[in-house]
Amino acid sequence: MTSLGTTRFTRRLLAVTITAGLALTTASCASSPPSPRPDHTDPAPTPAARTGSSAPRAQTGRPAKVLAELDGPAALTLTLTAAERDQTGYLTLRGTLHNTSNTLVTVPAQLRGTEDDIVRTSPSLAGATLIDFTHHKRYYVLRDTDGNPLTTIGLTRLKPHQKADVFMQFPAPPGTTRHVGFQMPLFDTTTITITG
Repeated sequence: MTSLGTTRFTRRLLAVTITAGLALTTASCASSPPSPRPDHTDPAPTPAARTGSSAPRAQTGRPAKVLAELDGPAALTLTLTAAERDQTGYLTLRGTLHNTSNTLVTVPAQLRGTEDDIVRTSPSLAGATLIDFTHHKRYYVLRDTDGNPLTTIGLTRLKPHQKADVFMQFPAPPGTTRHVGFQMPLFDTTTITITG
């Protein structure tokens, strides 16, 4: 076969290959499920799933490192899993309040502390404090502009074996402080390591 004949043959073979490929692609697209309608939107998250929510919610099942586990009254345990310092000068503690009993437990009102401004707000964990042993300072839960504590609020009862995600936000100790004491009314005291 001449060079010219070889070139023509190659071009025909290439054209047949491209045509076959387009046909397969078209068939594949026709058999694939239709894409979601453009006006489809996911349902809005429930209040318990929103960031900073104080309502009890189910655990995600993801394992978390335990910084401390404190025993409290009425078969309640408080497990702290994060103590994260951020660049804006806050230290946020996260964890789980767990009713380990087989009965309904009322969350003690003492957990919100005894300050007059706090007693007038919803039930909360505002009674928690941090102690910076290095700099001899005590830190209280922060307040917003309306005087509400920046912590989980609205916890009144926990069903048998129910767990509730909780958080508490404090002013961050200096960056040189890695370990702080943690105190919550009616619970054990402990020392935790700042994780971030």
